[in-house]
Amino acid sequence: NNNSQRRKRLGMYFLESDDRRTALGGGYTRGSTPVNIRGKPLSEPTMSRTGGWIAAFFIFGNEMAERMAYFGLSVNMVAFMFYIMHRPFESSANAVNNFLGISQASSVLGGFIADAYLGRYWTIAIFTTIYLMGLTGITLSATITALMPNQDICDQSALLMGNCEPAKQWQMLYLYATLYVTGFGAAGIRPCVSSFGADQFDERSTDYKQHLDRFFNFFYMSVTVGAIVAFTAVVYIQMEHGWGSAFGSLAIAMGMSNLVFFLGTPLYRHRLPGGSPLTRVAQVIVAAFRKRKVSFQSSEYVGLYELPGKRSAIKGSNKIAHTEDFRMLDKAALQLKEDGASPSPWRLCTVTQVEEVKILVKLIPIPACTIMLNLILTEFLTLSVQQAYTLNTHMGHLKLPVTCMPVFPGLSIFLLLSMYYSVFVPISRRITGHPQGASQLQRVGIGLLVSILSVAWAGIFERYRRYYAIQQGYEASFLTPMPELSAYWLLIQYCLIGIAEVFCIVGLLEFLYEEAPDAMRSIGSAYAAVAGGIGCFAATILNNIVKSLTGNAEKRRPSWLSQNINTGRFDYFYWLLTVLSIINFCVFLYAAQRYQYRAKQEGEIRDK
Repeated sequence: NNNSQRRKRLGMYFLESDDRRTALGGGYTRGSTPVNIRGKPLSEPTMSRTGGWIAAFFIFGNEMAERMAYFGLSVNMVAFMFYIMHRPFESSANAVNNFLGISQASSVLGGFIADAYLGRYWTIAIFTTIYLMGLTGITLSATITALMPNQDICDQSALLMGNCEPAKQWQMLYLYATLYVTGFGAAGIRPCVSSFGADQFDERSTDYKQHLDRFFNFFYMSVTVGAIVAFTAVVYIQMEHGWGSAFGSLAIAMGMSNLVFFLGTPLYRHRLPGGSPLTRVAQVIVAAFRKRKVSFQSSEYVGLYELPGKRSAIKGSNKIAHTEDFRMLDKAALQLKEDGASPSPWRLCTVTQVEEVKILVKLIPIPACTIMLNLILTEFLTLSVQQAYTLNTHMGHLKLPVTCMPVFPGLSIFLLLSMYYSVFVPISRRITGHPQGASQLQRVGIGLLVSILSVAWAGIFERYRRYYAIQQGYEASFLTPMPELSAYWLLIQYCLIGIAEVFCIVGLLEFLYEEAPDAMRSIGSAYAAVAGGIGCFAATILNNIVKSLTGNAEKRRPSWLSQNINTGRFDYFYWLLTVLSIINFCVFLYAAQRYQYRAKQEGEIRDK
């Protein structure tokens, strides 16, 4: 009874006052009302002329071009550094992995800027221009001969022996600088585009959930189309017209998408930035620490603090109901008699502000469990290509370039998304009873499970491929394709990882958008990008650990990840990834079982 009374007191009794100074200094706003580009609330007639699917399609174009550039760089930059800049393959792959990791992990910066100061539209507008500047710089590095080492006396044998003239330090410095300018631009675009697109739909609509579900599927389809173009058209341009034309095509596509994005400006709905989320988080931590010794039973305890009515102290945010999680943070909202009528926000926070911090913490385990999938995706970009170099890539009379092989996961994603609502949803709805066929976390779990199958098959096939290469006398010829063994056996692992990516990443993006606090949705979306960046870094770290533990130069024992794939043991490495993926999947099941969706949790609180 005492516990029940205490829960009721904490959950229902809030002290409300109009005299409190907000942490933002910008007054109050009612809920997450859409506004125009000038920050003025949209009237009902204006709402009918803005947002919706038409506005979303203008945003899709920007994401398609950004993903086309991202995958175009990821698949071509390693080869460019190796063949043109004469860098070792291993260091080239690590450099590109680090670039990909930094561009994704720094997405939290873009999310912070959007949520705190600029809003999502202006953040995209600024960073997409920076992205274009970086791509232009990369194009120049592949076009101007002064920015490249001498190519005259460098055939394939000299390249493999490391006898080609290496790039000068200042040439590599310029290339890295343009790469990281591009990565910085991507960091501002990636966390905002999906959230800004989802902002175009009216939360009051009865079919809002259905629109949101379809939006994230179409959004990821645009990502896939960009990837397919990068793995086919851009590779073709590189082979026929050179590196400068290939990178230049990425810059042209980005410039055209920027133009389309700006043309859609009159149609967009906007959300007010809610002020610095890091400041609000810091205020909760400081206020809770100051009152850490105060008991909820103290005679000085007045109640948990919140504003009256429907107004929120956080611009662009609805109020959030109190929950029983992380009770130590509730002390930041404890109203004591000594706090007075107008306490400092560093001493007293609203319940909504405290709940924001709780939500951010509760979200972390789910995207953290997708790091393993992103690690596998990163490994597949390099390891599968190395496998393909030893296999026959002919399709009838057509010879498919090895660098085009990663297009097959994209094709499988495109086909699956095309059939998602006509095949998967009706079948799964009968099994689960869920309106969308499966909940967001169920889709993430399906993706993680399929990724295990993908990497396990990769290990099985690599064992067979390596055995075949040794038996047929190809052990030393690791760049010579074996005509009797088709590269299309790789399609199984490619298609499985594509299916895994659809379920996991699309489900994760929708989950983070819906579950994140209203004024922190860009940061919520950035969680997915950060998980991707950590996956890239983790791939580099894991590769270095495996090489150091399994290789021994003194004993002439090659590592599992030897540059000569036929003397290495890629199969062992794939099975190591399989074991790590199974462990990760078990952790996800535990985290998903404990997680309670916000809508369900708030409904239970209202029923008390």
